[in-house]
Amino acid sequence: MSRSYLLSGAAAVACIVSASSPACAQSVREFRIPPGPMSEALTAFGRQSGHQIFFTSDTVAGLRSPGVSGRLETGAALDRLLAGSGLTWTQSRPGVFAVQRAGMASVDEAVEIDEVIVTGTLLRSSGDLASPVVQLDRDALDGTGRGTVADILVSLPQNYAGTSTPVSQATLADAGTSNDVYATGVNLRGLGAASTLVLVNGRRLAGTGSRAEFADVSALPSAAVDRVDVLLDGASALYGSDAVAGVVNVIMRRSVDGQETRARVSAAEGGAEDVQVSHLIGRNWGSGAAYLAYEYQSANALSGSDRSVTADGDLRPFGGSDRRGFYSAPGNILALNPATSAFEVQYAIRPPTGGTAQTPGDFAAGQSNLQSPLAGIDLLPALERHSAYARIRQSIGERLELTGDIRYSLRTTESATAAAAGIFNVTQANPWFVSPNGASSHTVAYSFLRDIGPARSSTESESLGLTIGARYDVSPTWSVEAYVADAWELADFGVSNRVNTRFLSEALGNIPDDPATPFRAAVDGYFNLFGDGSANAQAVSDFIGSGYGVVRNRSRASSANLLVQGPLWRLPGGDISLAVGGQARREAFETEGETFLTAAAPRFISSPDRSRAISAVFAEARIPIVGPDNERAGIRRLELSVATRFEDYDDFGSTTNPKLGLIWSPDEQITMRTSWGTSFRAAALTQLFDQFGVSPAFLDRADGAEALILMLYGGNPDLQPETSETFTLGFDYRPTRGPRLGVNFFTTSFDDRIAQPVNANFDGALIDPTLRPFVTFVDPVNSSADRALIESFSDAPGFSSLFPVTAYGAVVDTRWVNTGAVRVSGLDVQAGHGWEISNGRLALDLTASWILDYESQTTPTAPIEEVAGLVGYPTDLRARTGATWSRDGVAVGLHWNHVAGSKDRAGNRLSAWNTIDATAGWTSDLAGAPGVQVQLAVQNLLNEAPPFYDAPTGLGFDPGQASILGRVISLQLTRRW
Repeated sequence: MSRSYLLSGAAAVACIVSASSPACAQSVREFRIPPGPMSEALTAFGRQSGHQIFFTSDTVAGLRSPGVSGRLETGAALDRLLAGSGLTWTQSRPGVFAVQRAGMASVDEAVEIDEVIVTGTLLRSSGDLASPVVQLDRDALDGTGRGTVADILVSLPQNYAGTSTPVSQATLADAGTSNDVYATGVNLRGLGAASTLVLVNGRRLAGTGSRAEFADVSALPSAAVDRVDVLLDGASALYGSDAVAGVVNVIMRRSVDGQETRARVSAAEGGAEDVQVSHLIGRNWGSGAAYLAYEYQSANALSGSDRSVTADGDLRPFGGSDRRGFYSAPGNILALNPATSAFEVQYAIRPPTGGTAQTPGDFAAGQSNLQSPLAGIDLLPALERHSAYARIRQSIGERLELTGDIRYSLRTTESATAAAAGIFNVTQANPWFVSPNGASSHTVAYSFLRDIGPARSSTESESLGLTIGARYDVSPTWSVEAYVADAWELADFGVSNRVNTRFLSEALGNIPDDPATPFRAAVDGYFNLFGDGSANAQAVSDFIGSGYGVVRNRSRASSANLLVQGPLWRLPGGDISLAVGGQARREAFETEGETFLTAAAPRFISSPDRSRAISAVFAEARIPIVGPDNERAGIRRLELSVATRFEDYDDFGSTTNPKLGLIWSPDEQITMRTSWGTSFRAAALTQLFDQFGVSPAFLDRADGAEALILMLYGGNPDLQPETSETFTLGFDYRPTRGPRLGVNFFTTSFDDRIAQPVNANFDGALIDPTLRPFVTFVDPVNSSADRALIESFSDAPGFSSLFPVTAYGAVVDTRWVNTGAVRVSGLDVQAGHGWEISNGRLALDLTASWILDYESQTTPTAPIEEVAGLVGYPTDLRARTGATWSRDGVAVGLHWNHVAGSKDRAGNRLSAWNTIDATAGWTSDLAGAPGVQVQLAVQNLLNEAPPFYDAPTGLGFDPGQASILGRVISLQLTRRW
């Protein structure tokens, strides 16, 4: 959120220009840095010297260091590390070094260090943080072989991909159902995308989707990203609301001197072909720099018919159930069973050749026609994306620096979604009517898939962010900085090719012809519910299929920020550093739309504009108890950090959140760390103020019958913020030579969590005993009170006249509430080791996240349920390990990905999923093609199918744990000009 300086040894971004600088004294240190990649050598230098060092990924890419050993002044040690590399270093102030290409600035000139973001602290930091941070620099991002930062974040072991991704939205796996524009959020620990704060350069994004409660990381031009920091700890003391499960900070490149062009193509079997092209152009001058980046992406859809486990809803061949339903074409004649309030099939309509039933002999008593409700859908939408990012920096004099950046994205998608279907009454007024038993009317369950095709979803997501900032160095050690930021998100969602039930009633002959429409059933034709989907004239299908819906959401996040920081006084262990600041923030959301689904004219919908104002003051201090000047045996470093933030909301009140951290290094190889803090998340504006509405739906009863239920949905103005307490404990082992290891234990405890409990297991809402407080069983046939209850909702938006009030068997409340508690604990592990082999380097790496406990309590009085490894929640273990060999510009990598097995709510086990990724890259140093990089990548090399899941949707896989794409092959070309 504010400017800080990079941890010593982190592969940071810095924009470096020439100026004058005072001479700086240099300290003497013991260095033991082996030969190896330049980035690793400079990282070790920062750690062993105790100083800050800045360099860009591009500056050190492909370079190697001869290493250094012995007791030397820091400058002399750095000279040896850079020997023969064509790099040089400069020093702007004591303990602050910058590495750059030779010729950009002389060693005796000052260096203005541009704003560098450190995630997890407000302070200029020199050393490790008390909270664990996973950092993915440009090399690490490119090394995955994935096309976008969004794809990389989704694949992180600490992330749960079962919500807020395009595939989870398309397959109805996302119980939150707010991601109507197919955005990509980050859901650390599976605590919800709204509980992970996403920043760009430390600044907030506007929310996306139908509730604007999470940020869309797919809107960013990935080629302009320099690194991604993932803070695996609560951080409301630093960043305010939403930083509960952690923080993802996407750091854009600080400068580009020259040009860079990228082109990438990828494809999976049967579809999802993807093309990405980007170009960056920039220039550095004596007192500033500027650059512009543009990225274009186009991807084809992936149809469910292209994968066997999603093709038709019959999962019996895979060991599952037949998930097809009685909405089909040809249809089924139903009857309502008063004893169960459930519809039961009496006859299957079996048209002969010609496509329509004509006699009682064209019906099969006691049999059913079955069809998947999701037949013909796309598992991934077709998309087109334009993204741009620009940045400018200008120094005025020696103390003042002005910065500004702007980012823009426009993404559109098209996809096939579930076809219209329903239960309809038809009488003898319809000339196509025929009865198997002489009745004068029938209730028919029917799918319009064959008549009008699947519904068509189209979205447009447009985002814009602008930041203007200034930094003034009051003295060599104290600075003041301020910035204003504004971000907009425009999310439009539309669905077409839907049935207008008012027009259908007219076409069925249930109501008279409407003189306001050009359609005349007697002339243009009646709709035939007794056919096989091919019996209706095109004019009839076009008339009833003219329904549509459009929703336009607008969200905005604006803020003004001020931060002052510098050293207070010096202790024997070093300077006490202090940062204090304030922030004024405003969030706003509005929505409007129109529907043409139930009436002869479009119905316009508009909700009042909602906004909130937030003011905050915050502070952070770092207290070095033991440092380089007073270190002793067993205590090389001992440091305490303290932070707190007070926020006042104009809609629900105020909150104060502290955070404490402690770092202890017994020697230069081992760092122990721990942190404790509290965090909170304020309810999204839509969660408070969503319009109340109802909708009919069908759910399974305990006896296996399907009951008609009335679902209640909407906001809750009485919601209170959810609060959490986080604790971490870990260590890092980083010897000069040998394997590196980092282990982190974490625990997060939620109270008053904001959720829709029923949506977590909506298909089992009538069966799951923990959801009983949200379900009211009714018997409108025999109870006048129950009948009155159903009738009381008749004027609510969404109430359907297609079903008699006596048909309902339950009322299910899915509105937002403050639920019980959630407790999550686990371990994160990172390890690596490298060897110099035959003039090359072999590097091993491991990343793993292990969930020890994930306890959920639906309500304060409900039993505690262990949900780790349950479908809809993170699995017990996710890991990625492998090796990369590099030599003379060639790099080859092979990595194994593991997702532990899970289980569904019926107790069925899902197998573990193991895949292999392979990459091969070449960086040219030829005179005719300098700066050219080629990378071939294969995700899921062996084409391992996702573990089978007997999903109620009929789509036989769990998108939260595995990808349906199969083998994906990509080729990327990069040229630096």
